[in-house]
Amino acid sequence: MAVLQVYSRRGCHLCEQLLEDLVPLVRHRLAVDIRDIDSRADWRRKYDKRVPVVEFEGDVVCQYTLDRHAIQDIVRDIPAPR
Repeated sequence: MAVLQVYSRRGCHLCEQLLEDLVPLVRHRLAVDIRDIDSRADWRRKYDKRVPVVEFEGDVVCQYTLDRHAIQDIVRDIPAPR
């Protein structure tokens, strides 16, 4: 299953809202890998004030708020489960 990476941090209301809106859009089509940026120094340096950030195959899809159209475009290209 293809994977979206979501860079976030605990206590971030924007991160919580993005995940709440994202999960139903990708259910059964994409896995969501939630990465706490405070768990690794390199992630903290890269994403510190930018969270949440959603990446797919190494490309930033959206940050701060969910880009529903971008996510729907990705989901559209993923084969439906059998």
